[in-house]
Amino acid sequence: MDYRENIINRTEEKKTDYVKYNFSPSENDAFKTFFDLAQEFDNIHDFYTLCVMIPKIFFGLDCRLYTIELKQQAMVLVAQSDDEGRDLNIPPPAYITPSERAYRSDSGSIVLTIRGKEFLKDQIALPLSGDILGFLEVYPSNGFDSHKEFFFEKYANRIGFNLHNRLLVIRNVEHLKFIRSLVADIEHNVIVPNMVYKLYLRRLRGEVIKNSDLEQFLSQSIGMDDLDRKDLEIMLKDMHDVNEGLSAELDNLEKHYKNISLFIESLFRKSHFDQGRLTLRTKSCNIKRDVLEAQLERYSERFKDAGIFIDDRMSAIPDEDVISVVDIGLIAQVFANLFSNALKYAGEVEILGEKKKYMAYGHEVLKDFFGTGKDGVKYNVFSSGPHIPLNERGRIFEEEYRAISALDIPGTGHGLSFVKNVVELHGGVVGYEPTDYGNNFYFILPQ
Repeated sequence: MDYRENIINRTEEKKTDYVKYNFSPSENDAFKTFFDLAQEFDNIHDFYTLCVMIPKIFFGLDCRLYTIELKQQAMVLVAQSDDEGRDLNIPPPAYITPSERAYRSDSGSIVLTIRGKEFLKDQIALPLSGDILGFLEVYPSNGFDSHKEFFFEKYANRIGFNLHNRLLVIRNVEHLKFIRSLVADIEHNVIVPNMVYKLYLRRLRGEVIKNSDLEQFLSQSIGMDDLDRKDLEIMLKDMHDVNEGLSAELDNLEKHYKNISLFIESLFRKSHFDQGRLTLRTKSCNIKRDVLEAQLERYSERFKDAGIFIDDRMSAIPDEDVISVVDIGLIAQVFANLFSNALKYAGEVEILGEKKKYMAYGHEVLKDFFGTGKDGVKYNVFSSGPHIPLNERGRIFEEEYRAISALDIPGTGHGLSFVKNVVELHGGVVGYEPTDYGNNFYFILPQ
């Protein structure tokens, strides 16, 4: 069967079906209005409102619409026509359950199951099994006959087809935004740090050249009668210095390799791309020892070159170990981003008559921060300098936002939004606070 024949047959079948349906003029008008306005309204919340207002306007019936909230990955109330109805974002009541046909509830309503296409469940993590996208609850149900129930079954079907397509669009847009954000993470935490290999390799080549020169000199010195012990001692010292240099550069390369490998693993996970969001691989660790100290070692030389003093006395690090369950690779990048910001934005301040730039870091346990018996651990990175203006503080963790005072400093405005995203995935919170002599950025994780 060619495409035209199939379309012709389906069209003829629909002509016959609509005669059997015997919808009233007002019912047909309700369908046409829904289809027209569903194309007009792009905002998903406008569409939700349209779904519940069509029955209200055409038939004087109130509705509640329950569907998937993608961020919560849960079925919740998204719209209602009755101003005296329930609060939004609550789950459906217990009497609302999936069904092939419309059914009457004990609360005096008609409940209809909204379905999408079967393959949608492979694209979106649906809270319920199969192809169920939500429920339409219509009330009051008195005066409903079989024809009216059939009409609303068809209406729920049309909501389902539209909702199905909209959820796919939202999912794809969010997926593209995530990939764009991930590319920025890769550039910030992999590509740019990877350029330091050029420095290590250049220094390593310099040590190798020194070693080659010594080798050549020694080969030419074989059999020389005037080569005394002092000359040998000088050559041995030179060889010792060269070998120390080679060992140091090898250590640098190995440390940098481990760090970049950690970042690559945490950013290029298949699950990130499959789900269109960052996914966690958590395990217990001592964040100070397993995460923070490695990142501090990466940045310590750069802080020194920039004239930024690392003040351990102000870090408030307790002696005892604090164990947290985290994704080590992603939390390592959180510290890397905060250290990178401190490196770029630390400013000079005067303390006891001495002008200097400095940064500090540390953590403290916050008792019952996440509720009774649920302690939090606050990790902070401080840098000296002028405070962020009050009117900008509420936006600094937004994607691509940059403070006015930072516009002349190279940057993308992505680092802090990445920090916020990763910390919130761990069930934590982020924040900023102006303190004496500078700015403190912090995040709090469940212990």
